[in-house]
Amino acid sequence: MENQDLKYKLISDFKLMESSLNGESKSPLHQIRQDAISVFEEFGFPGKKSEEWKYTNLNPILKNKFRQYLIHEKINLSYEEVAKFIFPGFEGNIIVLINGHYSSKFSKIETNQEGVFIGSFADARKTHNELILKYFAKYADYYRNSLTALNTAFANDGVFIYVPENVTVNEHVLILNIADAREESLIAQPRNLIVLEDGASINVIEEYNTIGSNPFFTNSVLEIVLKSNASIEHYKIQNDGDEAFHIGLTQVQQDTRSKYNSTVVTWGGSLIRNTLNSVLAGEYCECHFNGLYTLQGKQFADNHTLADHAVPNCYSNELYKGLMDDKSVAVFNGKIMVRKDAQKTNAYQSNKNILLSDSAQINAKPQLEIYADDVKCSHGATTGQLDEIAMFYMRSRGISKAEAKILLMHAFATDVIDTVQDDSLREYLHKNLMRKLRKEI
Repeated sequence: MENQDLKYKLISDFKLMESSLNGESKSPLHQIRQDAISVFEEFGFPGKKSEEWKYTNLNPILKNKFRQYLIHEKINLSYEEVAKFIFPGFEGNIIVLINGHYSSKFSKIETNQEGVFIGSFADARKTHNELILKYFAKYADYYRNSLTALNTAFANDGVFIYVPENVTVNEHVLILNIADAREESLIAQPRNLIVLEDGASINVIEEYNTIGSNPFFTNSVLEIVLKSNASIEHYKIQNDGDEAFHIGLTQVQQDTRSKYNSTVVTWGGSLIRNTLNSVLAGEYCECHFNGLYTLQGKQFADNHTLADHAVPNCYSNELYKGLMDDKSVAVFNGKIMVRKDAQKTNAYQSNKNILLSDSAQINAKPQLEIYADDVKCSHGATTGQLDEIAMFYMRSRGISKAEAKILLMHAFATDVIDTVQDDSLREYLHKNLMRKLRKEI
């Protein structure tokens, strides 16, 4: 039976939040929040009876008593504690979210190009409210996803990025999410919105980290709007702690000739669910989904992706790879949708997995749904073990069994990391991959 305690606690929190709003309760954005909480109240947390959540058991989350920040609270963190999460060699804009709230103390905005906004979602509502109302909750469908509804109901702070026409943001953006689980069990619900006008481009890195050992639940939503000829390199790196839960939706809306490149790397956290959807709504646009998950212990990671081809002449390509050890479990559910008007679609998808123990599991479900007849599409999933012949070859040349295993795992995973365009990030990921494989971290 579903544990209802957390659901009703959150609904009660919403009423508390409403009572603290000074004059905002009648704003258009709050009307959306009220609509969203009614959806969450009706449907609650998704259960295994839902096909979309068939393999994901949320009970490990629901049994906890989380508290969430309804307002920004003072955090006792030093610059040194925050700085250790910034990967070596990074230069550019740094946005620090602590428990889902923007920290002006630790954030650093380098970009000063005219018209560009990079900063807090809450601050942007004072200066860019029309833009936010134009795009907020227009693409992340909270009617069909109760956890998106939950995030929308509490949408208060997070990140807002706006890039005007034909502007290339030269400095990368690092969104550093820090979960402070030192004192108590908390829930964070950052709400992020990125809007790139015609011909604009940017590079955004999301990274998730935890300090402390209490359970922590992040329920995040990111909407990305790409107008004609806009492009974004988007990376999501999950380094969370052993007691951290992460449910995240990235919803992308693409106009003509836009380009979306995504790489998701998951190797931290207890229970992770990443949903990544892109709607190719304008002709000649491209999306590239790349993902790597390396799991051990009792970790669980679920990657749900959708490349939704709504118009002709678009291209999507997807490569997700997984290494599962010990009693870890992974889910890959990737779908390519080709709608009836989407002729001349090229869409490809591949999911490859290696099980490193007899107890590790993968549930792979690649899907093609095609309603047009002039298309080129393929999909597939494989699951196996490390290549014994290659192992024998390396051992016959004096390489130990343990080292040969690590080299093979690294070779398997490296083509996902090599899709990363940023040199310092790619090097950081390669080093961390080797440390993960050696179980040094």
